[in-house]
Amino acid sequence: MDEHLLRELTPQVLGVLVRRGADFAAAEDAVQDALVEAVRRRNGEAPDDPKAWLVTAAWRKFLDARRSASARALREVAVTLEPPPGPAEQADDTLLLLSRCCHPALTPASAIALTLRAVGGLTTAQIARAFLVPEATMAQRISRAKRTLAGESFERPGDVRAVLRVLYLMFDQGFAAGDPGAADADLAVEAIRLTRQLAASVPGDPEVAGLLALMLLHHARRAARFDASGELVPLARQDRSRWDTAMIAEGVELLQGALVRDRLGEYQAQAAIAALHDDAPSAEETDWPQILEWYDELLRLVPGNPVVVLNRAVAVGHVDGPLAGLRLVEELAPGLPRREAVAAYLQERAGDYAGAARRYAAAAEAASSTAELTHLLKQAARLNRAADPRPPD
Repeated sequence: MDEHLLRELTPQVLGVLVRRGADFAAAEDAVQDALVEAVRRRNGEAPDDPKAWLVTAAWRKFLDARRSASARALREVAVTLEPPPGPAEQADDTLLLLSRCCHPALTPASAIALTLRAVGGLTTAQIARAFLVPEATMAQRISRAKRTLAGESFERPGDVRAVLRVLYLMFDQGFAAGDPGAADADLAVEAIRLTRQLAASVPGDPEVAGLLALMLLHHARRAARFDASGELVPLARQDRSRWDTAMIAEGVELLQGALVRDRLGEYQAQAAIAALHDDAPSAEETDWPQILEWYDELLRLVPGNPVVVLNRAVAVGHVDGPLAGLRLVEELAPGLPRREAVAAYLQERAGDYAGAARRYAAAAEAASSTAELTHLLKQAARLNRAADPRPPD
């Protein structure tokens, strides 16, 4: 059993133990002990059914741990709960496990961390590096998440929409990272992998397929989002030859399969917008009228969502003119992330270079990363030069 196989089987085995009634933390400890035993056997003969072997070993570890705490109580548990001999359980517990990790009682950050630990198979150190926090801090966060879930009844999968939200946030955080190679845990890649698992466990759900399509259509551009020096490259200036065409094709195919089910959801609408951007041979050939139509659909699905309204303002600016888009931006709350950057972009398109420079500088004050800060400041400096082309004294 090699490392790849063990990582693939870990969440499945953990899900089996949880479904049998084992406490989440105790089940995870038992699975880890079973994995240690599997690694020790690596040079020996591989079992015919690796999953069955791991389930059996983990369940025995769980029972052994219970015996050490209370021998008498454990004897009763062993008689009552020990499953009869036979083939390994083939049920896919991915959704059960993801639902537990994405419980609404957890904060988004805790849910993402627990998902990466329990379902993704990442170590606490890897997750800490991905979140840029000390390992001890991440260990405490995961421990608090487990305590929050202790005693929760969880016999059946929960709301798939809650799982999709956590996976979406995980991908968004990873995609926004300036240097995906800086950490050995790439959150965007992990989010795609876990969403693929979810799609396999709930085939036919158009929103699950829509989210996976959305991730792929965005991730296909990732190589072009930063230049060789690590500076952010806006979508309009990206080298489209660096986009992953195979990934785009897969995303489009998934989206088309979801849309024909005629159960439109927000992730499908977002994926449709991303597909239109990916389909354009150049920024100038982007089909902005159709993108605006999809933003209108998206607003019907999530009415009043300020992020959607902000992004729609860009499409309005391309279809009806920058001043029309700018009026929509001005109606939004001043503290909304990216509000000033979008306003600066539209103001520049309207020819107000000085005003746009001021807004780019204001946006830089709220930048969430060094790459974004550098980009916004360079935009402000460029427009200041354009507004005042006189040579320096």
